[in-house]
Amino acid sequence: MRTQGEMGRSVSFYTLGCRLNQSETAVLRSSFEANGYRLTDSPDDIVVINTCTVTEKGDAEAKKIVNKVVRENPRASIALIGCQAQTQKDRLASLPNVKWIVGNAAKMDLVTIVSERQAQHKPYIVVPDIQQEPFTIPITGKYYGRNRANIKIQDGCDCFCSFCEIPYARGKPRSREFEDILKEARILVEAGYKELVLTGINIGKYKYKNYTLVDVIDALEQIDGLCRIRISSIEFTTIQKTLIKKIAGSEKLCRYLHIPLQSADDTILSLMRREYKFDEFRSFIEYVNNTVDGICIGIDIMAGFPAETDEIFHRSFERIKELKVSYFHVFSYSKRFFAESKNFPSEVPDSIIHIRSRMLREIGIYKRRLFYDSFLGKHQKVLFERKKEGLWTGLTDNYIRVKVSSKQDLTNKILNVTLVARKDSYMIGKIKEN
Repeated sequence: MRTQGEMGRSVSFYTLGCRLNQSETAVLRSSFEANGYRLTDSPDDIVVINTCTVTEKGDAEAKKIVNKVVRENPRASIALIGCQAQTQKDRLASLPNVKWIVGNAAKMDLVTIVSERQAQHKPYIVVPDIQQEPFTIPITGKYYGRNRANIKIQDGCDCFCSFCEIPYARGKPRSREFEDILKEARILVEAGYKELVLTGINIGKYKYKNYTLVDVIDALEQIDGLCRIRISSIEFTTIQKTLIKKIAGSEKLCRYLHIPLQSADDTILSLMRREYKFDEFRSFIEYVNNTVDGICIGIDIMAGFPAETDEIFHRSFERIKELKVSYFHVFSYSKRFFAESKNFPSEVPDSIIHIRSRMLREIGIYKRRLFYDSFLGKHQKVLFERKKEGLWTGLTDNYIRVKVSSKQDLTNKILNVTLVARKDSYMIGKIKEN
């Protein structure tokens, strides 16, 4: 039984990395609130940092936030949870004010751990092994100030790409129980969310009993009041043509795919242990574009993987320029402790990686502009989120950021908008006022 004093304690959250982390943080916020904690936006009594370890930058960002919190509130007690906690618990234990280090298998129990272990003089470390079994999520996350909600359907990966340590941080693939997904989805829709984003580490591998990802989508489409279903990042090797055909014919499934490519060179793809060749990926992109009118396709590209010579990079660069995609996420290669590639020879100097990353980002910006320009003068449905700097902002189903001027309150409304101009990162729309 917690005391009245404990019931008044406050907690704030920082989330690094992917949508899955965002989804899990939302659940933790709800869990702490249900247990009497006051949620704040600034560091107060307890600060939870949901960490990422995909890149070296993610590692550094967690340390940076810890130092920032300590400067702003030297009395704060910090919980470091998630992927970095899973793989680097000993290193994190030396950071100031860290009271709890909780890995992925235990982080959903964080409120209990924090409540029962507040008197620790040294960090309380909970990093159990991650079991490969179906899971449920007992409480629904709250997404404050948003009208799109992430819903976790899967966790873990067994691809073991040579540059990646996510299988060590997240464990092997496991799926959420089918009915538990639908239960949370109904609660979120009843709370007013019109778009649900399906999240996980490798969601194309969703498998619970005989249910697949397409079965999850089929069931979600039957929920009254749910207007949009969006698939987050998904591996090319797990996408069935039935899913692409479903995107083409569905009224709710968004015309959107984000597919990691990593390199457009077969030599590098082989060293990365990616299970495809570039021509296979390119053919698939052509099929998707020919099947789904107006689809937005995003890709991940890595710059500077070991053995990426100038010749290889420029060949890959030219291929990517020709690929019919809508935008890039560019990652600069960095060594990961558990990743096989940390021992690869022929490292690319950081200065060269920086130049290559910049070149790829510039092409990514160009690709986005071309995609936006293809919709000039066209009508698109926009789910509006909020008013910022005098303009209402929202997203089309195919991931175009749109801003409009309106005297109406457009919060959480889906309206037909004419796209009349393109800026660098968004489009200007016009709606018909009453």
